[in-house]
Amino acid sequence: MSAPPQIEFAYPVAWPAGRPRTPSYRRKQAMWREGGSRINWDIALRRLREQVALVTRNSQDWRILEQTLSTNFELRVDGRPRRDRGAPADPGVAFFFELDGQPHVLACDLWDTVPDNIAAIAAHIEALRGQERWGVSDMKQAFAGHVALPAPEQWHQVLGVPAHASPEDIDRAWREKMQAAHPDRPGGSEAAAQRLNWARTEGKRQWTSR
Repeated sequence: MSAPPQIEFAYPVAWPAGRPRTPSYRRKQAMWREGGSRINWDIALRRLREQVALVTRNSQDWRILEQTLSTNFELRVDGRPRRDRGAPADPGVAFFFELDGQPHVLACDLWDTVPDNIAAIAAHIEALRGQERWGVSDMKQAFAGHVALPAPEQWHQVLGVPAHASPEDIDRAWREKMQAAHPDRPGGSEAAAQRLNWARTEGKRQWTSR
């Protein structure tokens, strides 16, 4: 089996349309602990990765691909969340992925920290795996009730550059792609140009905020 797919990160949280948000006064402290203490980001992410990996049995191709974890932690130059500026006021988390080629999203904001909401999603996947093990339903049936959405588009994907691209690389990619996307060019459009402009602006904004 090949190496497990990596989780990409997105900012800000891309909350699924139509899913109600939990009011801040109703959020709770979660029950998840490790070593007697509340779990942190690294522990929560490890739990999520473990549960995602366990969906695929030995000798199978990876079933869960295109993984994107969307939170309100701003991203560093290397595309990973930066956690040196304190916890975000909105702890909501949305996990986008493809299961056997079909897009899905799991979202949680019931708990008062981002790690606890990540752990909740991991626990939910574990429960759905149990349904498959017990023969009640398979994973496709278990996820059927969840909103099927593609992952939120990231600026670096639009420009075709790494998440840590420099402003110079961002400008270079923008110029190259704008040659074909400009409304005055055949096949170009205002929407395509606006998409590229947004990606360029967002990439530079994230670079300067590091």
